[in-house]
Amino acid sequence: MIAATEIGFVRIRVSKVVGLNDGDHFCEFVVLNELDGDRHLVIQIGSAEAFALAASLGDVAWGRPMTYQFMAELVRSLGGRIREIRLDALVSGAYAATVEAEGPHGVELVDARSSDALNLAVLVGAPIVVALEMVEDSDQRQEGESAEAVLMRRALTTPPMTVRKAER
Repeated sequence: MIAATEIGFVRIRVSKVVGLNDGDHFCEFVVLNELDGDRHLVIQIGSAEAFALAASLGDVAWGRPMTYQFMAELVRSLGGRIREIRLDALVSGAYAATVEAEGPHGVELVDARSSDALNLAVLVGAPIVVALEMVEDSDQRQEGESAEAVLMRRALTTPPMTVRKAER
């Protein structure tokens, strides 16, 4: 099998989740950093996905499994594992992902939203790769003075979102 990094992919890691106020709206972004370079990928994600990802990055443990913990445990309990996450396509302007899962019947490629795949990757420690086209798209979206470009650039310098359990 050819490694994804040999055909136009770069290895990345989830760096942080940030929340930004844009006047009337609150927007959440995940910032991903290239492992062997200085490129970044900035992706706007939903509030629930941002909360879950920030909680995982902060090692917050819940009394009962949340959605992504449940997904990870379900895969494991069926004898499987997540081998790799690939951010590999643009679908209607949004980043799409492929989850490479291995189980008793072999390797399967599963289509996913990038935010769901990234949440799963952080929980199970799966490697993440991104297609060069996605990095270039993110770079292009950050250019200029559009509202999106300004927010994406702010996401790079904003401190990470933190999630803590309420004290009793």
